[in-house]
Amino acid sequence: MATPIHPDTNGKIAVTQPLQESTAIIQVIERAALNPEVDIDKMERLLQMQERVLDRQALMAYSTAMAAMQTELPSIAERGQGNNGAYATLEDIVDTVRPIMKKHGFAVSFRIQTQERAIQVTGVLMHKDGHREETSMLLPADVSGNKNAVQAFGSSTSYGKRYVLCALLNITTRGQDDNGHAAASVKLVTPFQAGQLRQLIDACPPATQEWFVGKYGDAEQVPRSDFDKLRASLHKRAQPIRQRH
Repeated sequence: MATPIHPDTNGKIAVTQPLQESTAIIQVIERAALNPEVDIDKMERLLQMQERVLDRQALMAYSTAMAAMQTELPSIAERGQGNNGAYATLEDIVDTVRPIMKKHGFAVSFRIQTQERAIQVTGVLMHKDGHREETSMLLPADVSGNKNAVQAFGSSTSYGKRYVLCALLNITTRGQDDNGHAAASVKLVTPFQAGQLRQLIDACPPATQEWFVGKYGDAEQVPRSDFDKLRASLHKRAQPIRQRH
């Protein structure tokens, strides 16, 4: 079939671009609907075909927009402080990514499902052209720090939203950057203090050991200002050593 041509506004011959798949299918459906002898089964198959085309186009638009957005998403500074060290707060993450998401046609929402002693946080990342992706995280109620039931579930909800949002957008976090001024004046723990920390770390679960290595690298690299709080935190997580008889 020859490509249709028509004169442009200047009287010159211009080539009309081929119709998009979705537009062509819609036109076929419209013509079929005008025919009283149309086969209903065929009409249903055409509608299903249109849905598949539209879904594929929405996925392509989502992927293209996500790839473009990824180049603009920065690392988020870790300004919150918790028992396991610094972390990026939900407020900082949202304030940073919201204008970038809006620019590329994205929005995010959360679904919260409470269970007897746990909470499931599901994040849904939606694109303006219709495609969406979601991920979930199941968390126990955070009862640390003598929290009541409401505070425990609220803390777990905030924690879940932070990590689900970071997973959906592939966000990384980092320590606050002060151009190296603080690093130059940081005093590290003494060898005796490092030995204390090392004994506690050896008695901790693997997850705590991995966190410690990722944050400090080695016990001798721990800032002296972190020693007391870190020692108390590790002491709570250290597994008691079984006595040998």
